[in-house]
Formats: sequence, C-alpha cells, structure tokens
Amino acid sequence: MSGLCRRGREERGSVSVVAAGLLVVLMVLVVAAADVAKTLAAVGRAQTAADAAALAAVQEQVAPTGPGPEALAREYAQSNGATLVSCQCPPDGTETVVEVRVDVGQMLFLKGTDHVTGRARAVIDFGSS
Repeated sequence: MSGLCRRGREERGSVSVVAAGLLVVLMVLVVAAADVAKTLAAVGRAQTAADAAALAAVQEQVAPTGPGPEALAREYAQSNGATLVSCQCPPDGTETVVEVRVDVGQMLFLKGTDHVTGRARAVIDFGSS
C-alpha cells in the first residue's frame, strides 16, 4: 500500500501541466483563426470594392456625367473601404479592368500580410440582337 501512496504523490500536479499546455495550443489556434477571419473579410471587401469600381467606370464610359471613369472608379473604391491601385479604362470602353487594395491592419499571429487586392473586369456588350 505504501507504494501506491508514494506513486500518487509523485504524479501530483501533472494534469495541471498538461492542461496548461493545451491552453497554450488553444490560444495559438484562436489567434490564428482570428487572423484568417480578418483576412477573409478584407478579401470580400476588396472584391466588392473592385466590382463596384469597375461597374462605375464602365457606366461612366457609356453615359458620361463628367468626372471621368477613373475618378468615378476611385470614388466607388473609397466608398467601399478600398484604395484604387489601377484602372485600365480604354476610350472605346470595351473592357475595363480595375484593381483595388484593402489594408488588413495589424495581424496578431500571421505576420507579413498587411493588405489584400481585389481585381474586377467589366465589359460593355452592346449586343448583336
């Protein structure tokens, strides 16, 4: 019986060490998941801003209102939380390609990713019907 008592006293507290280790692993996973979620939200915002900017630029080419396609694309990108990187708006308006950038902000775990880009293409189709 004395062997059982001695063995129990030697292992006392080992569950606490294992639990602390699991908590550290869980904390790292939660922080990484938060960074991934933040990045995915920024990707969605960037794509929405790029789509809106491309459509605004094409609409400005079809029915001009004055500011020009690139200025309108910049305005729509900014109103959707992005910065216009490039706007390829040919004068004939056949194919407009817009690229925007959205800043992700401070990452807690996944360092090196500070922005995402979104790219959209809009084509004017006058139809053959």
